Amino acid sequence: MPRQTFFNLPEEKRQILLSAATKEFSRVSLGKASVANIVKDAEIPRGSFYQYFDDKEDLYFYLLNEHAAKRQDEFIASLNKNNGDIFESIKEMFHSMLVEMDDEGIRNFYKNVFLNMNYKIEKTFLKSINYSGMNKHYSVYKQLINRDLLNIENDCELFQMVQIVSMIMLENIVRKFAKDLTNEEVIYNYTTQINLLKRGFVKK
Repeated sequence: MPRQTFFNLPEEKRQILLSAATKEFSRVSLGKASVANIVKDAEIPRGSFYQYFDDKEDLYFYLLNEHAAKRQDEFIASLNKNNGDIFESIKEMFHSMLVEMDDEGIRNFYKNVFLNMNYKIEKTFLKSINYSGMNKHYSVYKQLINRDLLNIENDCELFQMVQIVSMIMLENIVRKFAKDLTNEEVIYNYTTQINLLKRGFVKK
């Protein structure tokens, strides 16, 4: 988490530093990223960087949390628009991410995120739609989700269902980068998998 000195900076200076960090994390993975490159591009002293963040990991996960917060806002807006339909709302968020990734800088950033995925990155990125995100905004989600559309019996089953759908989304994004798939191919695979889940695998 950034120190208060970072938030005390003028908005323009904060954005310059975040842009420099995004550029570096788009160039290489977190493990290979260099604080020296970030401060050089941001044109700030190295000592100033450590007044704002503990280390490059601190800055990296702040950026991921910012992306997760954006996804969270999109998810809530989609739930409102789609009358609480979770499947439609997550699908819209998925499509929005793909469109955002058409930008080369954002695409490279996400590529390095997803191809170097670990538990902490996964948890941070999906917190907008998994249980950890629901804890913070539970009252909002509870009011918006239309459970009449779902074959679930309790909150635990709702949690498990959202986890499954979330992991399908994540896996398709990883495959997009790992196999260099087009957006059309990724959307087709994702839609097919979601439709199979909605229809069910066992014949009645």
